Formats: sequence, C-alpha cells, structure tokens
Amino acid sequence: MDVELLEIRQHMGQFPPFDGLSDELLDAIAARVEVSYFKTGSDILELGAPLDELCYIRSGAVEVYRRQGELYNRLAEGDIFGHFSLLRNHKVRFPAKAIEDTLIYFIPNDVFQRLCEEDDEFADFVELERPRLESAAEHQKKSNDMMVTRIRKLVTRYPVMVESTTSVQQAAQQISAAQASAVLVIEEGSNHPRYSFQDSEGKTWQMCGILTDSDFRTRVVAEGLAPSTPVGDVVSERLITVQSDATVYEAMLVMLRSNVHHLPVLYRQRPVGVVHLSDIIRYETHSGLYLVSNIFNQSSAQGLAKLLPDVRAAFVRMVQEGANSQMVGSALSTIGRSFTRRLLELAEESLGPPPVPYCFMVNGSMARNEQSIVTDQDNALILSDDFDPDEHDAYFQALAAFVSDGLAACGYTYCKGDVMATNRQWRQPLSVWKRYFQDWMANPTPERLLHSSIFFDLDSIYGEEHYVEALQDLIAQTAPQSPLFLAAMARNALNRTPPLGFFRTFVMEKDGKHNNSINLKRRGTAPMVDLIRVHALACGSKAQNSFQRLNDISQTQLLATGVSDKLSYALEFLCMSRIRHQVIDLQEEREPDNNIEPENVEDSERHTLKDAFQVLSHAQKFLKFRYPIPTQRQGR
Repeated sequence: MDVELLEIRQHMGQFPPFDGLSDELLDAIAARVEVSYFKTGSDILELGAPLDELCYIRSGAVEVYRRQGELYNRLAEGDIFGHFSLLRNHKVRFPAKAIEDTLIYFIPNDVFQRLCEEDDEFADFVELERPRLESAAEHQKKSNDMMVTRIRKLVTRYPVMVESTTSVQQAAQQISAAQASAVLVIEEGSNHPRYSFQDSEGKTWQMCGILTDSDFRTRVVAEGLAPSTPVGDVVSERLITVQSDATVYEAMLVMLRSNVHHLPVLYRQRPVGVVHLSDIIRYETHSGLYLVSNIFNQSSAQGLAKLLPDVRAAFVRMVQEGANSQMVGSALSTIGRSFTRRLLELAEESLGPPPVPYCFMVNGSMARNEQSIVTDQDNALILSDDFDPDEHDAYFQALAAFVSDGLAACGYTYCKGDVMATNRQWRQPLSVWKRYFQDWMANPTPERLLHSSIFFDLDSIYGEEHYVEALQDLIAQTAPQSPLFLAAMARNALNRTPPLGFFRTFVMEKDGKHNNSINLKRRGTAPMVDLIRVHALACGSKAQNSFQRLNDISQTQLLATGVSDKLSYALEFLCMSRIRHQVIDLQEEREPDNNIEPENVEDSERHTLKDAFQVLSHAQKFLKFRYPIPTQRQGR
C-alpha cells in the first residue's frame, strides 16, 4: 500500500464509525476512496441530486441543511454525511455546503453497503440517526471501551525511524526534535520477514529493534559510549509489536505480559506508530490490569501475596464491565505470568545469576491464556544442554522452590499431580525434553499420556524462549504424522463426559461436598479443551489458546463446516457460566469454586447450558470415530 492510501486509512481509523473496523475493511475503503476539494461557500451536495457515495470530512467544516434551508447540523474533521440518502432512495435529502476550505473523501455505495453488511457496529452507527455523542454513550454502556477500541486510535503520528548505522547522538537529536520517547532502528534487507516492509519508493527495510529514552540512559550514557556509536550496536534485539487493528485492551496485555513500556504499532509489517503505556493509561485510567505494574514494584514474595484481593477485585470488575471469557482468561493469565516473572527475578536476586541459561515453562491454562480465578500452578524448567546435575541442580531446585512457594502464597495452589519445576522429572535439559515429547508421541498409551497431556499446552514465561519454541516446532511436525498418539490422546479426552442424562436432564455430582451440583470445569470446559487440543495436534497448529486452535482447525477438513463455530460458542458459554458463578461467590464472600447448582440458574441459562453440553457430547462421539486406534503401529 502506497503512502497516500496508508495516510487515508490511518486518518479514517481514528474516527467512528471507522475506528472499530478491521484492517481488511479499512483497506477496502482506502483502495476505492476519491478525494475532492471544495472552497469556502461552495455546494457539496444539492437537494434532490443523485447520490451514490458516502461523504467523509478529511479537513475543513461543513453545514448540512433541511429541505426548507434551516441548519440541521454542523460537521467537522472525521464526520460523515450522506448516509441517510444511501439507506433510502439515493437522492440527496440533506444538502451540504463547505463553510471552510474542505477536503472530502467519497466512499462508493458498494463499499458502504459492504461495511453495513459485515460490521454490525458500523451499521448501527449509520442507521440509528442519533448524534455521535449519544451513540458513543450507548456504546460505552454496552461494553468496556478498551475491549473494542482499536489501538490505531491512540496513534497520533508516524514513528521516528533511523538506520542502524546512525550515531546515538544523531538518533537522540531526532528524538528530541520530534518530541518522541523512542526511535525505531531499521536496516536494509529482509532477513526477518516478520518485520520487513517496503517504503513508498519500493525499497525493502526491516526493523531490528527499538531504542527508548531509558535505553539511552542505561546503554549509552551509563556505559560511557562515544556519541559516534552506531545505534545498531546498542539496540535491543527483543522486539515486541502489535498489529494496528488489535484492541487497546490486547495491546495493554502485550505490554504488561512482556514488561515493556513502548509498543511499535504495525500495519501488516509496516510500522505506523509507537504507543507508550502512559497513552493507554491516559485513555483508560480505571483498568484493573494496571495492578500488574504493582506486581513488578514488589520487593518480596510477601508483598506479592498481599495483592491477591486486588486480583480478585480486578476479576470481578472485568466481568461486570462486559469482558468475555477470552478477555478474562487472557487478563488473569497475564497477571499470573507477571507474578511468576517477578518471583523469578526475586529468586535470581537472592540466589545469584543462573549457572546456565534456562527457560521457565508454564503449562495448562496459563499457557493457553485461559486462567480463571480458581487455578493451580503447572510449570517446568527447560535447562541448557550444558546443564550438569552435580554442579547446577541445587541452584535450580532452590529457584523452583522459591517460585512455587511464592505462587502458592499468591493464590496459585500447588499442583496435585506434581507438575511443577520442583519435581526433578520436570527440571531437565532441552535435549531431555525433546526425548520426552518424542517418546510420548512415538510410544503412546492412554495411561502414559494421562499425566503428560498437560505438557501439550506449553508456553515460555521467562528466560530462553526459543527452548519452548523448539518443543512447539517438534510437536507441530510430529503429531500430525502419529495416528497412534492422536488415538491415545482422543481416548483420554473422553474420560470426562458432559453431565447429560436421559432426555437431556442433568447428571449431578455425588461426591458429598458438592452434592446435587455440576462441576463446570471437570464436566464442561476441561473435556472441551481436551478434544480441541487433539484436533489442533492433528492439524499441526502451534496455537495454545483453545479459541485460536479452533480458528486453525476451521481452516482444515478435520471438522464439518460450522462445527468449529459451534464448539467456540459452547466453550464461550461454559467458560462464562463458570466465571459468573465465581464472581457471585466472591461477592457473597465465599471461596470461589467450579460448581453450580442448576436450581439456582435461570431457566434460559439452564436451557443454554444443556445445548452447550450437547455440542460437547456430539463432539466427543465424533472424536473416537475421527481418531481410531491403528490396526498396527506404523513402521512395522
């Protein structure tokens, strides 16, 4: 996309109803826009004239009149007009005149109709005939603004970019001149396709890092480097970015999860701005997730443990503000990751630097970004292959114990199955972990996989992230070619069934403590996650989140058309039922759990629960059929 089209979509993406559109729809608009200039006092639309275009004010001011000539509205930059006519007979109903020199973007009717059909928020905006303020107020009531507003709305200018050969002094001068707080460092080439882009002249560049005010202090001034030092010598290679159509909420999660304050915003691979954490805080000052910054300010495990009430309060507030299960799960996982990362930092401060490189790996719900307020800890250590047990294991055993005990104090209970880095079996070099996974997939039985299937949800949280990436690559390459492994995983996914009896009545728990209740995790979300995992392994997906896995599965022929959507809807409903129950527990000062009593659930929700369980039941029946046990092992 050339610079002119990029500027058009960037400007329109700042204003409603375009600010909520996907990048794909914004591209469709920018590619078809026609631009016209109108001098002060000139007519833009005349009463009764044919109209087949939506009008968008790029700059200037416009007055819109009623039939009798009285003023109907005065519009400015970012406003639209002409949509009422497009929705009716394509005749100008409200004539319009430029009251300043004005630039108008004209959007063809077929594009306008596509926007109405594909984006409900856009359709509501143009069809309801309400003033913008009223529409915005209604929208705010319906959902948390951070969860729907695109991050591009916070981008106010293009980023400062310098080549890697630029001196640190020149870079600092450019930052000062632009009144910016960071500079993106670029170089020619495309060695890293993820960060490669073309400029307006067709030249290919790649981002190789970002340099912030803080970096200048700590890496240049504090180190006494010469002003002539190239920025490429001091730039951080760890580059965390976000796409321009991500929500403000998602961008904040990325920042907090990665512990960064500056976030380059990309349109595809091309940088279009840099957002600072303070931009988001100014935009939404009441976000519960801001407590993550308090986590990194704590100087002890005891201080971290005192934040548990804040975590629970943030959880309740998110649900009350309209967050869905994916938002809640991602937020709580980010908080859990932050606790873990801070404990690892404190452990290293206490024990000293690690004797060999390592990666702290999380498994289960935290790896999937699907945590709830009721959760335990599932983690492991992947160590460098230079690891020597006699020399090094005492350090990592102490580190694992420090983190595990700290997490328990923060509300993350010890794993009953002992899937924790404190277990020597789960504290091994990378080469051993590779053998684990190869053995699990080559020689599977349901019994062997019963306690190891949790490791197929895996993500890095601290240290050498490429260790986990190597395992994810190994799984994605091997699992689709291992029918016996998939069959064994499928059998395990059938161990927990939905609580449906004859005529779709509920089958209650009879374990004494929770008599006449349903455990929504054990009988609902967990078996749903299990079966989704099997399909994801079969198609070689590297996604960890269940909803993202379903997106990958839907691109294959593993499931019939529409089944992935049904599973997604059912999982969302089951997750939200569980979450809402936990909120009620907290509000009524009970310890939250996963059990609900159907007689305490409204009729409409009870019926929908049955539908969700029925979807799960059908999916489990298909699972056994889809992954049969091979008649003989491959290779024999």
